[in-house]
Amino acid sequence: MDKEQQRHGELEAPLLPGDGGKAAAAAGSAYALVCSLVASAISVIYGYNRGVMSGAQKFVQDDLGISDAQIEVLIGATSIYSLVGSLAAGWACDCAGRRRTMALSAAMFFAGSAITSVAGGYAVLMAGQLVAGVACGFGLVVAPVYIAEMAPAASRGFLSSIPEIAGNAGILLSYIADFALAGFPNNVNWRLMIGVGAVPPLFLAVATLLAMPETPRWLVLHGHHDEARRVLARTTGDAALADRRLKEIVSSAQESSKQAVPGGSDERTRSTSVWRDILIRPTRSVRRVLLAILGLQFFQQASGVAALVLYAPRVFHHAGVTSQSAVLGATILLGVAKIVAIVIPLFLADRLGRRPMLLTSAGGMTVSLLVLGFSLRASPTAHAGASAAWWAAATSVTAAAAFMATFSLGFGPVIWMYGSEILPLRLRAQGTGIGTAVNRVMSAVVGMTFISLYEAVGMAGSFYIFAGCAAASWVFVYALLPETKGRTLEEMEALFDDSANDAVINHVRVQAGAARPGGSL
Repeated sequence: MDKEQQRHGELEAPLLPGDGGKAAAAAGSAYALVCSLVASAISVIYGYNRGVMSGAQKFVQDDLGISDAQIEVLIGATSIYSLVGSLAAGWACDCAGRRRTMALSAAMFFAGSAITSVAGGYAVLMAGQLVAGVACGFGLVVAPVYIAEMAPAASRGFLSSIPEIAGNAGILLSYIADFALAGFPNNVNWRLMIGVGAVPPLFLAVATLLAMPETPRWLVLHGHHDEARRVLARTTGDAALADRRLKEIVSSAQESSKQAVPGGSDERTRSTSVWRDILIRPTRSVRRVLLAILGLQFFQQASGVAALVLYAPRVFHHAGVTSQSAVLGATILLGVAKIVAIVIPLFLADRLGRRPMLLTSAGGMTVSLLVLGFSLRASPTAHAGASAAWWAAATSVTAAAAFMATFSLGFGPVIWMYGSEILPLRLRAQGTGIGTAVNRVMSAVVGMTFISLYEAVGMAGSFYIFAGCAAASWVFVYALLPETKGRTLEEMEALFDDSANDAVINHVRVQAGAARPGGSL
């Protein structure tokens, strides 16, 4: 345990090996881990749906006679559809609960994959991607919110990294499926690539409804305190600690409800109050929280990750990799680099903190993108008549893999854990939805304009632009984001309020510690 947790008598045991802890606390953390793994299955499905079109698009074009412009719109529009899903997901999470919203997302993933895989023309393709895109928006919101609210404070960084790892695992699986199924006839291979993604959502929907608990914070917001106490007892492994955690959550919810619409207890009134407190009359701390979330989501996509996830085969072909199997193999390498590197935040986010991971990530992304741009400018296809430069192709693939790896050190997983943990309880679901909506808008901009962008400024010029955005993200993190390591969710609003930081945090701890005579958290 770190020094701050020791100072406050924190009883929760982190999941990382070697940190020790009581057997009961370890059992509670293990239960939280299982819940997080099941919730992260939605991210695997999201990643597969997101990445599968990278390798399938060429075969879709050959089979259905679709132009580059139509493919650009088809792929980019998925992010627009997920924008709708992310905005609706916040409302669904608050009304129906985190668990039921996850099941709904799984059902939509199934429908979207099934429709797309049987499409006989462009209109049906767009319809299938519409359903799948809305499901993506739901999945991006509900998994981080669910895990942040289920995780013990000492293990939240570890557990909150899992959805991003799962999403990258899904992308890697889609690349492998593209490579493995490419040998089938063109009217079959892409349908199999996409259709495989319809199977896992069926199992997830069943597991979500039958085996997963609702989060204690949602239960408290809706008056189910006894059930919330039972869930907390399982995630902490200690009944006394569960009671103190419940008291802390109830105190935070009551404090937050003072800003709600007077006399409003129904879902519509509560939702209106949430939107008011986020967009119309936010407090100083909420404004700072929103700036942090929106800025991180903007820079994540402005750095161009979607360009490589969605168009890696085109980039590598431009770099001089001409064999179809070599192009798909290089694409798999990106997926491997991304998922291997993303394990690192899993073990370091709770030790080093969020800021060091984000700063390291932004710096590495900037350098990698500059090298990628330079190597693409030197590639044989960049200059007509130039002699073949094998090193340019090799450097391009290496730089792209390095970008994916450094992205995964921070701007992949950490922004999601950071965003889901700093919002106040009553604003968390819909605030996360707003952040995700910004993410989806930027992803759509990159996805729908990348082909046009590199045709206008060159492939190298495109990645120089992305490098500039990555450098700006480093400045943003350094200047504006406080460290959140070791804080409970109920302390976050005070952390972003300079005028009352320590006093409010101590008040929350005293209120929770009052659950036992002479005790402290």
